[in-house]
Parts: sequence; C-alpha cells; structure tokens
Amino acid sequence: MIQFGTGGWRAFIGEEFTRENVRLVAQALANIMHNENVIDNGFVIGYDRRFLSDKAAAWFAEVLAGNGITVSFIDKYVPTPVVMFESKEIGATYSACITASHNPADYNGIKIFIEGGRDADEIITQKIEQQVQGLTNSDVKHIDFDEALNAQTIKIINPMNAFVDSIINFIDIEAIKKANLRVLIDPMFGVAKNALQTVLISGRCDVDVIHDDQNPSFGGLMPSPNAATLYRLKHLVAHEGYDIGIGTDGDADRLGIIDEKGNFIHPNEVLLLLYYYMLEYKGWKGSVVRNIATTHLLDKIAAAHDEKCFEVPVGFKHISSQMEADDSLIGGESSGGLTIRGHIKGKDGVFASSLLVEMISVTNKKLSEMLDEIYSKYGYAYTAEDDCIFKISDRERLYNKIYIDKELPEFNYDIEKISYADGAKVYFKNGGWALARFSGTEPLLRLFVEMEDKIKAKAVLLQLKEFLKV
Repeated sequence: MIQFGTGGWRAFIGEEFTRENVRLVAQALANIMHNENVIDNGFVIGYDRRFLSDKAAAWFAEVLAGNGITVSFIDKYVPTPVVMFESKEIGATYSACITASHNPADYNGIKIFIEGGRDADEIITQKIEQQVQGLTNSDVKHIDFDEALNAQTIKIINPMNAFVDSIINFIDIEAIKKANLRVLIDPMFGVAKNALQTVLISGRCDVDVIHDDQNPSFGGLMPSPNAATLYRLKHLVAHEGYDIGIGTDGDADRLGIIDEKGNFIHPNEVLLLLYYYMLEYKGWKGSVVRNIATTHLLDKIAAAHDEKCFEVPVGFKHISSQMEADDSLIGGESSGGLTIRGHIKGKDGVFASSLLVEMISVTNKKLSEMLDEIYSKYGYAYTAEDDCIFKISDRERLYNKIYIDKELPEFNYDIEKISYADGAKVYFKNGGWALARFSGTEPLLRLFVEMEDKIKAKAVLLQLKEFLKV
C-alpha cells in the first residue's frame, strides 16, 4: 500500500519503491490533474542523488507525458527547493521531487507539491492514495522518454541559475562581501553544494566543502544534519578557524549549523536567531509559525515585538498554510526546516544558510554571541529529544496508551493543559512542555521535552521513556 506521511511517500527501495509503484503514483496524479482540468499548467519534476532517483524521475515523467501532460524535467540532481521554486515560477498546479530527504540510504520516495510550490496537504495526498488503490499496472499510460523529448511533451530545463539569483537578490550580498567570512559546507553527500557554494562565493566568502562526492550509502550515516552526524564538520570548524559550518540533509531542504567554537546550533536556535535578527536588526514585522515540537521561546520573542506565534501540527504543509493565512514572517520546525516570507513556500536549507551568513555579516557578531544576546533577553530553554525505535507488534500498545487510554506519567510539574491534536502534548504551568508522537516518515516514536534547563528536560524525558517502555 502506498501511503503518504508528513514528508511525502517514502519506502524501501526494491520492496515498495519500485518502477511499478512510481508509475502508479504518477498515473494517479495524472488522473487528478485531468479531473481538475489543470493539465495545461504543466508539471515540474526533479530528483536528488539517491540510488534510483534519476531513473524514477524519468519513469514518473514518462507516465505524465503519456497522459498528455507537458513535463519540465530538471536533468541533473538539484535541491528540492529548486523544484518548488520553478513550480512557483511557471505557475504549475502540481510538481514533484524524487527524494527520501533525510531517511536512510535504503529508502527513496516522492514529494508532491501544489500551487505556489508548497507541500501537498492531506486532501491531495489522500486523493492520490485513493486513486492508486483503484489502479492496476494495465491502467498506466506511458511513453518512452526519448520519444516524449522529440514530441516536446518532456522538456529539459535547468532552473538553478534563477534559483541562486533569487537568493542573492534577497539577501544583503554587499554586507557579506565586506565580512570576509570563512565557511565550511557539509552537504552530507547530498545536493546542496552547487547552489550554496555559488551564493557564498558571490558574497566573496572563503568556502570549503566536505562530503560532496556521489555516495549512495551517504558514508554510512543518515543524511540528517544533527549533532551526531556532523561530527567531522564540528571538528574542522573549531580547529581550522571557520566562522560557520553549514550542514544540509540529502535534498537540502533542512540544515544543521555549527558555530565558530564547533558547537552544534540546534534547529530551534536557528529559528530563534533568524526571527530575532529580522525583527530586531532588520526592522521587519510579522508573526512566526512553529510546529508543536518546536521551542516556545519563539512565542516570547514574538510577544516582545507585539507579534503572534502560531502552533501547528508537524508537517511543513501546515506551516506554509498558516504563514499564508497570516502573512507570517518566518515559519519553521525543530527538525531543521524553515522558510521566510517572500521566498518559496516550503523549507529551504540553502536559503536559510545564506540568511544566517548575512546575519553574521550585518551584525558583526559571532553565532555564539547572538545566541547569548537572545538568552539574556528572553531566558533559556533546553530541548531534550529522542527517537525511539519500536517493534511493529508494539505499535498498538503504544497507540492505545497515548491516544485511546490517554495515560500520562505522574509529572512533578503542574499541568496547564493537554493537547492531542498531533500526538500527546503536555503543557506545564512553568512554561515547559512534553510531547510524544509517532513519526510520519519512519517507524519511530518521537519524544520531545522543553524545560528551563538541561537537567530538568532530561529528567522529564527519561520519565516519559520509562512510562512508555521505549
């Protein structure tokens, strides 16, 4: 069964991620486009560096072309944000990228985007799932890729220059030129290098890159930029005198940042830095949107500037929808994805990284100094988290305990309220909170706790794990 999660459809290569299933998804989407009379708006498709991504993109394009839909095919691996950008530029109602983002190397998948280049919501993905259930392989219409090229139902495009130019035009490139920064990039064997390096070199940064070759196994690590996977980046930044280290996930829509001391800057802190910088230093106005697993310090920064902070479920589609509804300035999540008003409506690690480099250049302050400034004004909060692997046979027990029986540990803190909008989130009266929810992309139970210091956060996290027996 093909099921979409919070970040598209992802599946094991060779088991569920097969040519037949990719074609079924493409046919389902083609049927939807015909039913909605939007085939004249075209379609954009791109792919990352994962095993089979280029071939799967071609399979997908062949089906759309076989259904009379003109496909703009990006003929080399690109960041997922490039696909979203081009979709917005040409006014496509639908587009797609072949990627499993930060999942392990034996996964691949498909992200679907809708009008404006933002993540498809549940209404669209459920339509695709329902269409797929009614299809067989004999229902799939497709045309050979080269034949479609000759008929111009598949057109080769390269929007990378336009994407890079859009970022350069958005940021203060002149300030970056004057700063003479040293930057180290770790694309984690993914697709960020070309775009990010071009932006930073345009700003006259001294740029070096590690882990940039083609490696289908991602060096034996998950291509997820966190404190554990960016260990080499942390070491080199600290010992070689770089101003910032930038890590990006497999398809470059998420980032992980290392400060000048070699410390990992949590994605929560990246959001704090950028929102504070835009309000305090650039004088911009606007609310912030965060998901339920993201720091509540954003609420304090917003309130101090007479702005609102909106909380939404996990899934960037919820963030982009709320941003659009309130014309929010920034939206992001604790997993490392964010976007800014005026850019694309989906997360973009290349753009966010470029804006952080601008921040260092404009303020003439190191990352650690900017964080200290924020904490001195709004207080400190520590987020403890854990991804708990469970047996398939144990899922029902966990689900019943969390969602049906709604059982909770005997916390040592007074509870203000409890929400089951997405998992179970406990809001404590002291401003802290705890969350347990199932991952929408992997067989994991994700636990998050935010408290006023590390000791308290770790203690609540341990209490939650012991209570759930994970």
